[in-house]
Amino acid sequence: MSFAGDIEVFVRVVETGGFSTAARTLGMTPSAVSKLVARLEDRLGARLFRRTTRRLSLTQEGEAFYQHGVRIVADIADAERAVTELGKDARGTLRVNAAVNFGHHQIEPILPEFLDRYPDMRIDLTLSDSYANLVEEEVDVAIRAGHLADSALVARKLCEFRRVVVATPGYLARRGTPRKPQDLKQHNCIMFGRQQPHLNNWTFDGPDGRYDIAVDGNVIASNGETVVQLALAGMGIARVSEFAVGPAVREGKLVSLLEDSHHDQRMPISAVYLHPKHVLPKVRVFVDFLLAKFQPKPPWES
Repeated sequence: MSFAGDIEVFVRVVETGGFSTAARTLGMTPSAVSKLVARLEDRLGARLFRRTTRRLSLTQEGEAFYQHGVRIVADIADAERAVTELGKDARGTLRVNAAVNFGHHQIEPILPEFLDRYPDMRIDLTLSDSYANLVEEEVDVAIRAGHLADSALVARKLCEFRRVVVATPGYLARRGTPRKPQDLKQHNCIMFGRQQPHLNNWTFDGPDGRYDIAVDGNVIASNGETVVQLALAGMGIARVSEFAVGPAVREGKLVSLLEDSHHDQRMPISAVYLHPKHVLPKVRVFVDFLLAKFQPKPPWES
């Protein structure tokens, strides 16, 4: 038993008037209670009780320690109640981490509805293209793309996405429309930075199987959202996530290119969190909300 547990046993002995009575209320044996009190006395270097055959009374040190012990036990009980009450309802701050692109286009727009539904909650949203350590950064829910290798996390698949090749009508009017993947060598393509160099190899399907085209261009961006904005500004051709440009393609702001040959690789998007056996209500309702929003079909495919 911990030091706080020893204090609780001591307080119970004082309040019930004896070791045997305290033992019955605690579901322990009298000898176990006696040993815990003796251990407490050894730790403090002071006797807490005067023991006689007829009577158990507190020493001066015991009386002083009892006054403090009562407050400690009460504080622990209050802390336990606070956690228990917090666990009954969806409330408190929920820390959410997502990639910049997905967070901006898909998470931010649905937060008002979620907070209207759960007014006792507050969202602390962090957008970053680097994977957050859920423990070290105290993240409750992370939205991650791709296949997950960390078996310590619970993953709930929300949907799948694919990447598409796009450009503005203005850019295509100036530079022409690529008809086959090799034509990309003659075009200005928007590049990803050195953190994601693999995204500068665009994958296509041909008669002899799958192959990559290494693209090049005069602008490099550090994240997917910047690539989208540069494409919308007519800077060049981009290969981006469909969830970020679906509306722009439908509205004619962007044109989807090389659809017949571009490799249609679909990747999962999942909500991940810790503690599979003790999911807090605030985590559970947020993940359930996301599942309802992205299943059976994600909004960019509507």
